[in-house]
Amino acid sequence: MGILFIKNCFYWMKTVIRFLRFYNITVFPATGSLILNNNIFVPDHWPKYSITIGTQAPLSLLLFIYLFIYCRIFGVFLVLLDVALIFADLIFTDSNVYIPLEYRSISLAIALFFLMDVLLRVFVEGRQHYFSDLLNILDTAITVIILLVDVIYIFFDIKFLKDVPRWTRLFRLLRLIILIRVFHLAHLKRQLGKLIRRLVSGNKRRYKRDGFDLDLTYITERIIAMSFPSSGGQSFYRNPIKEVVQFLDKKHPNHYRVYNLCSERAYDPKHFHNRVSRIMIDDHNVPTLWEMVAFSKEVEEWLAQDPENIIVIHCKGGKGRTGTMVCACLIATEIFLTAEESLYYFGERRTDKTNGTKYQGVETPSQNRYVGYFAQVKHSYNWNLPPRKTLFIKRFVIYSIHGVGTGDGYDLKVQIVMKKKIVFSCTSLNNCRVFHDTETDRVIIDVFNCPPLYDDVKVQVSSSDFPKYYHNYPFFFWFNTSLIQNNRLYLQRNELDNLHKQKTWKMYQPQYAVETYFDEK
Repeated sequence: MGILFIKNCFYWMKTVIRFLRFYNITVFPATGSLILNNNIFVPDHWPKYSITIGTQAPLSLLLFIYLFIYCRIFGVFLVLLDVALIFADLIFTDSNVYIPLEYRSISLAIALFFLMDVLLRVFVEGRQHYFSDLLNILDTAITVIILLVDVIYIFFDIKFLKDVPRWTRLFRLLRLIILIRVFHLAHLKRQLGKLIRRLVSGNKRRYKRDGFDLDLTYITERIIAMSFPSSGGQSFYRNPIKEVVQFLDKKHPNHYRVYNLCSERAYDPKHFHNRVSRIMIDDHNVPTLWEMVAFSKEVEEWLAQDPENIIVIHCKGGKGRTGTMVCACLIATEIFLTAEESLYYFGERRTDKTNGTKYQGVETPSQNRYVGYFAQVKHSYNWNLPPRKTLFIKRFVIYSIHGVGTGDGYDLKVQIVMKKKIVFSCTSLNNCRVFHDTETDRVIIDVFNCPPLYDDVKVQVSSSDFPKYYHNYPFFFWFNTSLIQNNRLYLQRNELDNLHKQKTWKMYQPQYAVETYFDEK
C-alpha cells in the first residue's frame, strides 16, 4: 500500500507537469516579486519560482494558485494521516491486533514524500537561499529525523530489533515530531496570503521593509497612496487593516490622517483613531471639482500644522481615484505646476518597473481631464471654483461609426447624469433625432428637451448591440460646464472612458470620436 501511495504521488506530479506544459507555463528560479504581466515572480516559500504565462494567462494563474493551495492542504492531510497511524500503533501495541506491514509502510511513504518536497524546494530556490530561512532549516531537520525514525521502526516490524522492545515505544513517540510540520504549514498559509496580495496589487510599488509587506507607496515623504485597508476575507488579498494601523502608528504616530475615497466600502474610523475623512467617489469615476478644491485645502491646512504630519489616501486599488486626488495635492502644494507633470510623477512612483511594465498611474481619461481642470482652478481662478455656467446639450456628433453596433446610430441610447442621478435620456424614438451621414461616416444626434446642466456632468452611451465594459456601459465621459470652451467638447477615442482600453479597439476605429455642442440659452 505504501508503494501504491508513492506511485500515486508521482502520478499526481506528472499530471501537474502536463498541465504546466499545456498552458505554456515555464518554471525557473527567481527572487523577485509577483506581477501580473508576462512574468509572475513568487518570492516567499515553495513553490518559489517564476511562472512565464502563455496565451492562457487567466487560467494559468488560477491553476498556479490552485496548485499552491492544493499542495498545502494535501500536506496537512498527510501530517494528520501519519499522526492517526501513530496513535493507532500506540493503542494496539500491547493488544493482539496485528497491523500489517503494508499499512505501517504508509508512514515511510509519507516521510519520503516530504523529503522529496524539501529536495524540490532546495533545487528550485537554491541551497544557500533556502537554508537562510530558520524555518526551512527546522523543516528539513524534522523531515530527515522522521525518515530515519520510520526506517528504524520498519526494522522493528520485520523482527530485526525484536530483542530491544523497550525502544519500540520511544521510536513510536519520536514519530510525533511530525506535528511540528503543522506549525510550518500554518506559517506557509500566512505566506500564501502575502502571495495573493502581491498578485492582486500587481507591479504597484509596495512597502517591504521593517517586517511590513503592504500595497503602499510614499509618493512624497508626506503623501502616501495605498489600496483599501481590509478585514475579514478581503484582507487575504488586500492590505490587512491591522497591519496598516500598525505601520502608521509605528512610523507616524499621531501625525497621520487617512482619506477613504471609496463610495462602495468603508470601515470603522476608530481603527485610525478617528482621523479618517471619507469622500464618496464611484469606482472608475471622478470626484466633483468642488470636492477636489475642498480636499486639497484641507490637506494643505493639515500639512501646515506640523512638519511631521502626513496624509494617507486610498480607494480600492490605490490607483485611479487615489491618483486623481494625489495629483491635486501635488499641484495644490506646488510640487508640480501642471497636470501632465503631476500625473507622470504619480505613475512613476506608483509603478514598480523592476517587477513589470504595466502602468499603475491614473489611466481613465475623465480622471486625467479632472486633474487638468484642477490645475486650471489653482492657477487661473486662485484655487477657487470658477463661476457657475449653465449649459444645454443641443447636439452630439459621433465620427467613424461604421462597424459599431448597427453602424447607423439608431441603436444608441444617451443618458445624462448629474449628482449621481440620471436627469435626461434620449433615443432615436424619444428626445432625439438621429441622422446617419454615410458619406462622412458619422452620426448626428440632435437633442430636444435637454434640462439645464451645471457643474459636473456625466454622459453615458449604451446600446444593446455594443459590448459593455465598466459600469455596464460601452463608454462614458465627464466634464465640468464651467470649463467648457466655445460651447464645444471634442473627445477622441482615447479620451473616452472605457474606449481608452486597447481591448475595445477591434470595434472602435482610431478615428472614432464624440463631439458635443452646447447652448447657453
